[in-house]
Amino acid sequence: MTTAAPTHPPLGPDSKPMIIPGRTLGEQILVKVFVLLPFAALIAAVPLAWGWGLGWTDLALAAGMYVLACLGVTVGYHRLFTHRAFKANRGLRIALAVAGGLAAQGQVIVWVADHRRHHAFSDRAGDPHSPWRYGTGPAALAKGFWHAHMGWLFERVSTNTERFAPDLRADPDLRLIDRLFPLWVTLGIALPTALGGLISWSWQGALTAFFWAGLVRISFLHHVTWSVNSICHLIGERPFRSRDKAANFWPLAILSMGESWHNSHHADPTCARHGVLRGQLDVSARVIWLLAKLGWATEVRWTNPARLARLAITPGTRAAVTTGRLRP
Repeated sequence: MTTAAPTHPPLGPDSKPMIIPGRTLGEQILVKVFVLLPFAALIAAVPLAWGWGLGWTDLALAAGMYVLACLGVTVGYHRLFTHRAFKANRGLRIALAVAGGLAAQGQVIVWVADHRRHHAFSDRAGDPHSPWRYGTGPAALAKGFWHAHMGWLFERVSTNTERFAPDLRADPDLRLIDRLFPLWVTLGIALPTALGGLISWSWQGALTAFFWAGLVRISFLHHVTWSVNSICHLIGERPFRSRDKAANFWPLAILSMGESWHNSHHADPTCARHGVLRGQLDVSARVIWLLAKLGWATEVRWTNPARLARLAITPGTRAAVTTGRLRP
């Protein structure tokens, strides 16, 4: 396992357009279905939970699917494919790409292109989902919060993957997984539904698992991920210098598997660990550590104390860095 200076994955020529016009009508409909149907289930979940249809089997299936899909996004889509924080063997790359598809957050190549564009223009013109897009007043920030959280998903333009993800487009495995995205979403709903029916040996068990471990789980994970885009660029601590307003927001750390240590991430984007200080729980980093111990992940970019010391902007953080009180 090695520590290296931050470098970014190869991008296409700047002469290529940053965005490309319009999703088709069918693509727009699919986006709305993937976003709004689980969201409607999440809204319905509160009154339903008080009345019927939520059991330990549903909770266990929902938790298991949540962890699998969330790690597919955080370890796979984000830290591996977007930032190349480590290298993975072929089997692990395929498994992480498929697991990320279970989250129904978009095709792997499109997701990566959007996120690389976000880092290239973070909180500036060109950022696909900055909450500061419309200004700094209360009304502008309210509008910006909606845009950063989920409004940007309904825009007709798309990030140009030829410019922002040419390396992924050149990978035949990822191209196939990208094309089969609807299959992974279907599997992410069908698998817990089937398990719920088989475990309870009833249609009601299948139905409740479909609702809780399928729809509600998808929407809940959507909003956790989107909160990193919105909340973590508005409020929280900023112990390290970065080019933007990314902040560490500890209440989301467990649900996001460490993604909400967002200031640390934007200060050192290619680091495999986002929770770099002691007490900053980062489940995704621990999973990468385990994968490295198993020999499936290599060349992991761990924390660089010298770099963090240069970026620290608070006395307490600088002391923690210089005295070695970083996450091991």
